[in-house]
Amino acid sequence: MLVPALNPSAPTNGETLEGKADALNEKYEQEKLKRLRSDGNNQYVEIESVDRFRALAVDRWVDHAKLNSQPANLKDGDNIKILILGAGYGGLLYAIRFIQAGFQPKDIRLVDVAGGFGGTWYWNRYPGLMCDVESYTYMPLLEETGYMPKHKYAYGPELLEYATIMARHWDLEDKGVFRSQIKTYEWNEATRRWNVEIHMNRGLSDSIVSLKVSTQFVVLANGILNHPKVAKNLQDFEGDMFHTARWNYDVTGGSPTQPTLTGLKGTRVGIIGTGATAVQVVPQVAKWAKELYVFQRTPAAVGERGQRETNLEEWKNVIAREPGWQRRRVENFHDYLGNDQREEDLVNDGWTHMKSFEGVAGKLHDPVLLAKDVPGHIKKLILMDVERSSDLRERVRCIVNDAKTAASLMAWYPGWCKRPTFHDDYLPSFNLPHVHLVDTDGKGVDYATKDALVVSGTEYPLDVLVLSTGYRAPSANLGEPSVMSDVTVRGRNGRLLSEKWNAKGAATLHGVLTHDFPNFFITGPAQTGNTSNLLYIQNVLSQHCAYIAAKATADADKFADRVAVEVTVDAEEEWSSIIAAESAWYAPLSICTPSYITNEGSVAEDQEKMKRALPYPQGMNMYTAVLEEWRAEGSMRGVEVTVD
Repeated sequence: MLVPALNPSAPTNGETLEGKADALNEKYEQEKLKRLRSDGNNQYVEIESVDRFRALAVDRWVDHAKLNSQPANLKDGDNIKILILGAGYGGLLYAIRFIQAGFQPKDIRLVDVAGGFGGTWYWNRYPGLMCDVESYTYMPLLEETGYMPKHKYAYGPELLEYATIMARHWDLEDKGVFRSQIKTYEWNEATRRWNVEIHMNRGLSDSIVSLKVSTQFVVLANGILNHPKVAKNLQDFEGDMFHTARWNYDVTGGSPTQPTLTGLKGTRVGIIGTGATAVQVVPQVAKWAKELYVFQRTPAAVGERGQRETNLEEWKNVIAREPGWQRRRVENFHDYLGNDQREEDLVNDGWTHMKSFEGVAGKLHDPVLLAKDVPGHIKKLILMDVERSSDLRERVRCIVNDAKTAASLMAWYPGWCKRPTFHDDYLPSFNLPHVHLVDTDGKGVDYATKDALVVSGTEYPLDVLVLSTGYRAPSANLGEPSVMSDVTVRGRNGRLLSEKWNAKGAATLHGVLTHDFPNFFITGPAQTGNTSNLLYIQNVLSQHCAYIAAKATADADKFADRVAVEVTVDAEEEWSSIIAAESAWYAPLSICTPSYITNEGSVAEDQEKMKRALPYPQGMNMYTAVLEEWRAEGSMRGVEVTVD
């Protein structure tokens, strides 16, 4: 049966909460089946891979002249100590943690295809951009830099600026090797170094310069939001088109700091997508476009944002009052995210009010869930989610005036299935007469003509097409690190990292080291902790990796230059077994509508391999504690350190 579109916030006709959960589950299954496609994630292509879309990947922010005028900080034949792939917040965190562990800034380089620091905040500069996690917990090292975020949820320009602040604070400003793509890593047993091939784009006619360097330690700080994708069936559109990850202000007018989109006056704009990015973009475009068409496959669950400026007195006297405040605040956030509320809710926002997110974030639990426990586990989470999901649908009903539009904007899936969104202006945008929701009823856009999109036989003429279509899923290829980073990695005896991963699935210690690949630090998401604050995972991992490298080199003393750090097979199998044994915790994802989180519903052929690639399910705070206890024990159990 279909759940009727009546007031869903309370049981009716004596219906019990459990009965309501059963009805919701049936409705959720129907909505999921609408959206499942046989081609799964193959319905998309990455913008760099297709001629029609390749121009959409161009770096619109790089200043080639400025970069070319600077002295080269990495030359062909150089031998350095630490080479980090990625110069976003994650890459900077690894560099900073290595410095704090005793390494020198001069021995570190951060290689990135971008033209500067910032990572996702370098590339994403669309109007309305803000962090969807509280800035006081998201922006790292606030105590060390003495920085106070301007708002509870920081906007894009500030987040980009803070990357440079971090780099400057730790003498890393001139350590970024920009416009550069690492192509290969190859372990050299004789030199105890990784040989690395790098291609640098100098923006000239002979633009690609090839460098070959060597490094003692490698960090893959690649992140998970760096491969924009788009549906294959849009190639025929000939109007102005761009992805939100490469916003084109030449078309729209305005700038990241002044989003006056005067170029959209008099135009018909289409936006494909209604996820976490689109809810921020739609209100901005709606201010300027003559007509705005929002093409929706699956509606977003949109909660209240409650944005506000940071109050200086509250910052000094409450938020940042005592040393260690930021870690305590983050741990408090994770307690609530894992539905383990022990004290005052310090963050107190939509994330911490969402009890069912423990299905994704994990939670301290004992005993381990078994296959027989899965139905009860799923039902428990649905029951947890009933009130919140019902309230969000009621929120749509109260805000959106047109009943048909409101019904289409209601999310019918469990709260853990898609990244929840929070915005105060997205839903009101659909009350504007020139903003039109095109509900594809789970099917997506049929195809594009040269000047329109077609949905269910209806043509929607457009002048500008904005692609808010997301990124390569982090679970694609079971999260294999070299595929995620678009590099080739050959370890001992020429062994390919991709071959190892494909043969047995993820195999790591704590998600950071894998056997046969010495001095090579990977950074998840497979076998690490999990949280909606993705950067905090990197904060925890960066401290762990820096400790391992620093202790190994310190213990080797005068032979530090010959150190090779490697996890044993037994240790990586032990950790992988812990992860796989807990796989039932994530069974609720099986009832989800296709999305980025579920790799568009694509199911891994080998379920045992998939189990090994899952995150640690006992919650982020427990994962952090496991790593800290391992370090405190002092012997680096499961890690071999050799010097010859």
